[in-house]
Amino acid sequence: MSTQNLIIYKFTPLYHILEELGLDLNFKLSFADSENSLKDKIKNQSNYLVISRKKYLDIDNQLVLENTPIKIFKLVEKINIELLRLQFNSQSQVKIKKYTIDLNSREITINNTRLKLTEKEINTISYLSKLNKPVSVDELQEKVWSYQSDIETHTVETHIYRLRKKFLDTFDDNEFIISKKNGYQIK
Repeated sequence: MSTQNLIIYKFTPLYHILEELGLDLNFKLSFADSENSLKDKIKNQSNYLVISRKKYLDIDNQLVLENTPIKIFKLVEKINIELLRLQFNSQSQVKIKKYTIDLNSREITINNTRLKLTEKEINTISYLSKLNKPVSVDELQEKVWSYQSDIETHTVETHIYRLRKKFLDTFDDNEFIISKKNGYQIK
């Protein structure tokens, strides 16, 4: 797991308290006293939480501490819960081509158009998107459906056909999963 970064924004007393406790906390701590300083700190980070006294609309991943004083254990608990929530949300969103798949809700979206998917459809799309080559029906049977390759079945072809039809009907996209002579591919 990557380092969890806490950025204290315009809240000097809290920064000093957490700085003193720094050795006992599992966070990388930093302070920002201006908007530019904050932008510099979050520019190249994905796993961060900004803590401030009030809500700033243009700041993502923010924990607002309006009710102070707060017990330190309660504060650390709030920070951990918020970091876990952010991590959960970031892991549930997967970009594939121009689409975004939400693994939690099993939906794929583009431009506010949503399509509900089954777990097998998500698994198929995920598997195909990870490989930069055509994937054979036998490999999909083995890796996604856990079938042995010597079993005669058209399950993969049927699922791919239906999935392609869903994409055509919902997104007018006939090129999401393409058929090659040696398998299926998402480019």
